[in-house]
Parts: sequence; C-alpha cells; structure tokens
Amino acid sequence: MSGFSKLALSTVILLGACGGGGPSSGGTNPGQPPPTDTVTGTVRYNGAPLAGARVLLFSTNWNRFDQIAVTDSKGVYSFSGLSTMGNAPADWLIWAMNPNFGFYPSVGSGAAVMRCGQNEFLQGYNTGGVGLDVTAIHFISLPNASLSGADFNAFNHMNAPVRLARTGQVASYAAGDDGDLHQGAAWPVARFTDNQDGTVTDRLTGLIWLKNAGTFSPTTFPLALAEVGQLASGTNGLTDGSKAGDWRLPNLCELESLVDVSTSNPALPAGNPFTNVSNGIYWSSTGYTGINWGSVTAWAVRLSDGRYINDSIANVKATSANGVWAVKGAGGGVVKLQATGLWSTFAEGDDGKVQSGVHLMYPRWIDNGDGTTTDTVTGLIWLQQANAINLPWADAVAAVNALHSGQYGLTDGSVAGSWRMPTRNEMQSLADRQQSNHADYFNNVFNFAAPYAATLGTLYQAAPFKGFATFQYYWTSTTDAADTTKAWTVFSCDFGVYDMDKAASGYTLAVR
Repeated sequence: MSGFSKLALSTVILLGACGGGGPSSGGTNPGQPPPTDTVTGTVRYNGAPLAGARVLLFSTNWNRFDQIAVTDSKGVYSFSGLSTMGNAPADWLIWAMNPNFGFYPSVGSGAAVMRCGQNEFLQGYNTGGVGLDVTAIHFISLPNASLSGADFNAFNHMNAPVRLARTGQVASYAAGDDGDLHQGAAWPVARFTDNQDGTVTDRLTGLIWLKNAGTFSPTTFPLALAEVGQLASGTNGLTDGSKAGDWRLPNLCELESLVDVSTSNPALPAGNPFTNVSNGIYWSSTGYTGINWGSVTAWAVRLSDGRYINDSIANVKATSANGVWAVKGAGGGVVKLQATGLWSTFAEGDDGKVQSGVHLMYPRWIDNGDGTTTDTVTGLIWLQQANAINLPWADAVAAVNALHSGQYGLTDGSVAGSWRMPTRNEMQSLADRQQSNHADYFNNVFNFAAPYAATLGTLYQAAPFKGFATFQYYWTSTTDAADTTKAWTVFSCDFGVYDMDKAASGYTLAVR
C-alpha cells in the first residue's frame, strides 16, 4: 500500500453541456462555476490522532478511485472538489487503510455507514465467489452539502471491540481443551432475568428474548419474519409495551449465543426461565450463502445439541417449517456480539437488512509478519499457516499445546503453552456470512487491476491465511455434550458448526 502516497489522482467532474456561440454583441459572462463539496474527517486510535492512514475516495459512478488522502499529524484528512453537477448525483464510498490496523467509520447527518462489495478495481472480479467487502462511509454529493466528521476509529489486538464469551463447557476431556482453559468472558452468576412481562433478558449479551419459545408454531422463513415483525405487547403473552417492529428474528450470532455446549435436550443453560423450548430446529434470520445462495436457504440451529443446519431440506426458506423465537434490543450485557457480516438482504427484517451487532472492520485482518494474523474484530491472534496440523482431536490438542516459534513459519517468539486449540465460539467468530466459501476467501490475494497496478503495484490486500484447506473440518476444543466421543468442528467452506468423531483426522487453526 506504500504506493498510495506517490499517487495524485484527478477528481472526476461531471460537466453539463454548453453552447459555443455566445451573444452577438457585448462581453461574455461565463457565470458561476458549479458548486463542489468537500469531505473532512479524523482518524483515531484509542482516542489519539493516527497519522499516516490512507483514506480512499471511491466513485461508484465511475467504479474507480478518485482521490486518496493521507492523515496528517493530527489524524486529519480531506477531499475537495467533489462534483455536485451532472446527469446523476456523484456517489462516493470512503474507507481507511493501514497495514497495522482495522478501521470502522462513524459519521453524522449527511452520510451513512454501510458494508458493501467493491471489486471493480481488482483483478479476478468475484473469482470463485470471493468478493471484497468494505465497511465504508456512503456519501452523495449534493449542492452545498459538504461533509464533516467523516471519522474512523482504528483497531488492533489491544482494543478490539468484541470479547467472546465462554461456551459453557465445564468438563475437560484433554489438557488444554475448552473445559480445561475456560477461554472467554465468564457468564453472570444469574445469567437470565425473567422480566415478568413475557420477556427474558440475557445479562451476558443484553438481548431480550420472548419467554415462550413455542408461542409461534413451526413455519416457513417468510412467515417467521412476518410473524415476528408484527409481534407486540398485548399478544403472545407480552405486557412489555413493545410495538410492531421492535422484535426481530435472531441472526445466527444471536441464536448461537443462547447455546450452552455443556448440555443437551435442549442445549440451553440450566435453570433458564424460558418455556416451551423445542429440541428441534429454529430459524435464524441469516441467509445461507453457500451452495444455495441466501435467497433460497437460511441458517438454522438444532437446539437439541446446538448443531448448525445448512443447505438441506430442513432450511429451505419457502418450504421448511422450523421454530420461531423472537429477540429485541441492541446489547448492553457483559459481551457485545459481532454482526454476521451479511449485507445482502432478501426480505424485510432479515439479517442483511437489520445487520444487528458489532459490524466487521475493514480491513479486518492484520498480517503481523511473523507467521500470525490478527483479527481486529476480536483481537485474537491466529496461526497463519492453516494446513499445518491435521490430526485426530486429542493429538491435535497436544500438538497445539506444544506449538512454538520456529514451527510452521512462526517467528513470533512464542513458546510451548502460548497457543491453544480454539473453542467453538472462537473458531466460528472468524466467519463472514457474506462469503459463500470461507476457505477460498481466507486464501485469496486481492490484486490491483489496471490502471492502478502500474502505479500502485500489484498487491492490494494479502490473504489472511495460508493453505486454508477446502472442504475440510477444523477442530474446536469444545466437546459435544450430547456425544462426548465427538467434538465440535467448523466446516472450512460454509463455516457451519458440526460435530465429528474425535478419532477422525481434522485440521486445526491455533489461536492465542
């Protein structure tokens, strides 16, 4: 990315047509030049100005970079000369980049933060289902509508916005497994509060759930969205003062947050105040973007054991009848849940429309240059070589316990005991549900297309991992409570959570 500082890009100005003759006598009057807008903002890290961040102004009208600014010693950047004239309003996306940070924008009135796909300046557009999804400020240039406060916050492993919760596993089946280490934020001693109004507050996440998990009969996905969208106080046992539109179908991260992997039938924390919880399958609002795109199927979770349900006859939106459980609120508990990353929307009230949770950074991944990759959403540091360990579960746990600098490309100074096999929560936190094939996405190198490659160099964004195995299962350190001869795994392509016999060989992505 160092080439950006050497680039001076001209602003695209959309000119209206003009006549050539002028009046037959007297002087000409060119009139006032068309008005232009400016954009200004500040980039900060932990509240302090961040110098040297590159802020990119991308024209969606022309599908090209228009200007690139570098923040000064006060963290300030600006763009000027943004056209407000033409056949269509000038439409801009603005995002920040620095190899040592991930970024998330904030902006006041006059613009919006959005996640969207931008691949036009890259080679191999959407190759293999891999797209570049940026979190950016969306701004439309209108006369006399300059934008200020187009700010960005920078994140790394020191200030990541999401801290993952424990899975709930207490029994240990191998030294260094989930039940041994208890990684993550501890659950409140009294996790759930019965609000005596038909709702239950989860003090871990701050989310508010419908107490009666069986108030709606199993139904199709479209009907589930419609029923939850109309839910209001005075119906379904509610006296909470809620109105239609307050409730939503939970996204996959929200539904997953209820799962207690130490129990089964149902896999919910013991002593919870919920009623009529089924051991069957419950819908999430998250479209399944694997083999069948999200318009056809949606993610669902089987609450007998917490297994994800993928593109089978059990999660076809139009025909499958699954459980419906409503949620509301934006958090405020011990932990903040991350958003799923899905921004494509297929129906009112679905995950892509609501996008609940802490949004994913852009860029999300930091290549630490020592064989490790940092996830700026959670702050977790991962082994970059993703195909290094392929063993049965117990052997894999031991191999990760012994992992140290000098192995598998590591030059990070780590010693045996620094690393662990990720828990179920940690492994699935890597997911970006906008991606149809995570393994391809994790292996993908984004390169500049012409004309930028000639000026900026080839590389735009390196792959976050190396050798991420396709169509393979990756171990977690979390045992399946319903069958302790199995452990939970994450499938490398759709990143669904499925159980697998511990005696089988699987890959492991070490974390610390």
